[in-house]
Amino acid sequence: MSYTQIETAPRAEIRALQNERLRETVEHAYENVEHYRTALDAAGISPAEIETVDDLSALPLTTKADFREEYPDGLFAVDDDRIRRVHASSGTTGNPKIVAYTRSDLEVWSEVVARSLAAAGVEPGQTVQNGYGYGLFTGGLGLHYGIEELGATVIPVGGGQTQRQVELLRDLESDVLSCTPSYSLYLAETAAEMGIDVADLPVSTVLFGAEPCTEPMREEIESRLGVTGIDIYGLSEIIGPGVSNECHEAQDGLHIWEDHFYPEVIDPETGEPLPAGEEGELVLTSLSKEALPVLRYRTGDLTTLTYDECECGRTMVRMDNVTGRADDLLTVRGVNLYPSQIEAVVLEFDAVAPYYRIDLYREDALDRMELTIEREPGFDGDLEALRDRVLTRLSNVLSFTPDELDIVGPGEIERTQVGKVKRVYDHR
Repeated sequence: MSYTQIETAPRAEIRALQNERLRETVEHAYENVEHYRTALDAAGISPAEIETVDDLSALPLTTKADFREEYPDGLFAVDDDRIRRVHASSGTTGNPKIVAYTRSDLEVWSEVVARSLAAAGVEPGQTVQNGYGYGLFTGGLGLHYGIEELGATVIPVGGGQTQRQVELLRDLESDVLSCTPSYSLYLAETAAEMGIDVADLPVSTVLFGAEPCTEPMREEIESRLGVTGIDIYGLSEIIGPGVSNECHEAQDGLHIWEDHFYPEVIDPETGEPLPAGEEGELVLTSLSKEALPVLRYRTGDLTTLTYDECECGRTMVRMDNVTGRADDLLTVRGVNLYPSQIEAVVLEFDAVAPYYRIDLYREDALDRMELTIEREPGFDGDLEALRDRVLTRLSNVLSFTPDELDIVGPGEIERTQVGKVKRVYDHR
């Protein structure tokens, strides 16, 4: 069941609303944000020329670098007295990306998260244990207010405290857990160490996001926790979690709430728009934000768009699950590949746990990759034979094998309790 009527509206109605909101957004950004006024003037574009979403490709793209160059508030479009909340990225690679919200922005945010939860099958009156970090990160508070908007109960436990998380799932009989995909697996491991089979607990849904999640990883989550795994997508530059969400009926792509966020897919090399069905980099334009309107933001996430009506009845476009980022591309000895491709291969093996680490080095001007994977606790077979099978499969699927493959014991690869998991360590 949809949360709002617009989710199942005819495409013509959705498009008319998008066009109206796009015109207002471009005008608002041009009049109130010097960065956009300068960019449009330099491109010779007047806001009046942007009449429909078909005109969007004429606008310049917005990048992470723009956010960092305009730090802290150069992209804000309203006076300080209208801002009700500020969030920020971690800033591990330069200035953090600062984002702001008016009261109306916060209401929109809560509503799209409530939509996402409803699409995931969460119902009013259920209990959602929120394992995303609170604070400047948008995940915790973004989910929190959407849960309350839906009419569900929120347990604001935040990240970490894993044993406590397990106890709360058991003692408060939580129906839903929201966290990163890697953390849900770590929680299952911790529960086993506590003598608790998390699959026996009442939790029936894990709403995971903030990290790419391949289909083998989703299957691992669903199997180990005895749940339905639902993907939620968002990013702080656009609003936070709640930009799109899978429906529990189909689990076949994430519905983008495109009355608020207009999607495009572009060629990451040329920046040219790609037709529906072709994989490229997701670009998003906000259609209703006041404090921080964003025009054609390059997310870096690789996906495709599908406009066919979903079996759930929603007519809003679906994006494929993001399994890689344009800037995650690894080039090793002239071969291009993504970490998610390696993950998908190694998780084909029942003897391999869903944890891996990639280390990249440069020796004598040559690239070198070391791949470390974990064996499952119950595996007592021949490690050399397993190593040979994994290497052969990597070669057959990716036409690439690492220079070294280490298979370590259970728990030897570092786990992440708070924040996003790190898989790649580039020492070059």
